[in-house]
Parts: sequence; C-alpha cells; structure tokens
Amino acid sequence: MPPVSPELISPRSPRVVAARRLAKRNFRGKERLFLAEGPQAVREAAGHADTLVELFATLEAAERYADIIGEARTAGARIHLASEQVIADISTTVTPQGLVGVCRFLDTPFEEILRRRAKLVAVLAHVRDPGNAGTVLRCADAAGAEAVVLTDASVDLYNPKAVRASVGSLFHLPVAVGVPVERAVAGLKDAGVRILAADGVGDRDLDDELDKGTMGGPTAWVFGNEAWGLPEETRALADAVVRVPIHGRAESLNLATAAAVCLYASARAQRAAGGCRTATGN
Repeated sequence: MPPVSPELISPRSPRVVAARRLAKRNFRGKERLFLAEGPQAVREAAGHADTLVELFATLEAAERYADIIGEARTAGARIHLASEQVIADISTTVTPQGLVGVCRFLDTPFEEILRRRAKLVAVLAHVRDPGNAGTVLRCADAAGAEAVVLTDASVDLYNPKAVRASVGSLFHLPVAVGVPVERAVAGLKDAGVRILAADGVGDRDLDDELDKGTMGGPTAWVFGNEAWGLPEETRALADAVVRVPIHGRAESLNLATAAAVCLYASARAQRAAGGCRTATGN
C-alpha cells in the first residue's frame, strides 16, 4: 500500500526546496546528500545500509512500485507522496519516473580501498563528463572490479547524470573521490597493483599483453579525459601505457567503450589459469 501522508503539491514546500537544491554541486557537498531517480536507483539505495534518507513518490508510482516503497520504509526513509509537478520540479530528467530519493554520500576513503587489497581497480583521471563517469562505473561493476577511484580533477560522483548513468552500480562497489592522481597511483603501486594507463597512442597493444600473459595480476586501469586523453605526466606514472587495437576502420573508441574492453580483458586474464583470482581462490 502507498504511504498515508498529505500529498506535497507545492514546489515551494521546504522539503521540495531542500531536495531541489541537491541538483547543485555546492549544496550536495554541504549537505553530503544526493538525488537518486527512478525505480532502479531507489531500489538499490534502499538496499544499501543507512543510505536512503527520504523518498518522494507520485501516487501512481507508489502503487506501481509498492515493493520499493516497502523497502524504503524498512530502510527508515521518510516517504512523501508528491504531485507530478513536484516530482518534475525535483527531478533532473526530461521524463521523471515518479520516484526521487535523497541519499547520503557513500564514497569510501582511499585508504580503506588500499586495505581491501583490490585486484581490479578503475581510476578515472581528468574525466569531466558525468555520463561517461557513471558509465565507466557501471562497466567496472559489470567486469567485477573491486573499486573505483575518481581523482580530484574528475567530475563529481554525485552529479545526477553520473548517478543515472551508473544504473545502480554506484551502490555496488567502493568508490573513492577527490584523490590526486599521483597519490592514487603511488598507493596502488605500494599495494602491489600494476598500473596500466589506457591511451590510444600507447606503445603497448592490449592484444599483445593478453597473448604474453602479463594481465593476470592485480591491475589498476587509469582512464583519461574524453577529448584529450591522459597528459604525459600521468602516463609517465604508469607501469605501461596500453592501447586498445582498432582492427576495423573506426577512428577511435569512446571512453566508456574502451574502459569496458580494458576491464573485461583484465577480468578474463585474472580468472584464467594462474591468474590472481584463481590463485587466491576468488
């Protein structure tokens, strides 16, 4: 059953105003809260301990997604029925799906990621497009990566477009934010992780690395800016600079596609005979 509460119909309601402000980065940082829109994101937030604070739902959405409303109640979230106009006012999408959650920040300290001894990590250095950042996070999750690191030069993890593009993966694996790229690389190297920079002009070919059997150990892939890739000083930090081979006539791959290829290549190598996941029983 939908929650029994007065319907919020005014965009000037204090609760609505407070939620709407979270579309802006400075308010998100101040409150350490962000928006999760749609049934998939809200369901994931409700299932992630102590994350979902508040949920706005139209009557139609509350009835359609009664199970999600129940999960949100169990999670201790405050639930508000809201008019479609209020949902549209809070939402950052063109066609809102009737559910908008307010969630606590859930990034993980970089030191904690190092303590977990992750074997496959994606490092986003200078990634500025929120859609790309969220999609790479989704790819990392799908490939079985155990952590993602966003450097201090990258986009805000909690940008609504990044949250949507992650399609719930934001809630699945630890993500460190605001880490200088030099610190990220040095910390991972000290933890025994090989650093591979993905770059279209890399001097090593991904296929060759796979054929040589060099991809089975703990690995962190560093991905750069969508337009100009990785700066020379960042490439110089890596153990190797690797390019994804282009076998056809395409000029290049976009960031998210290249990240998926690289991460899956490492995941496959690590699961092969002698790879680090097999050797450790993972």
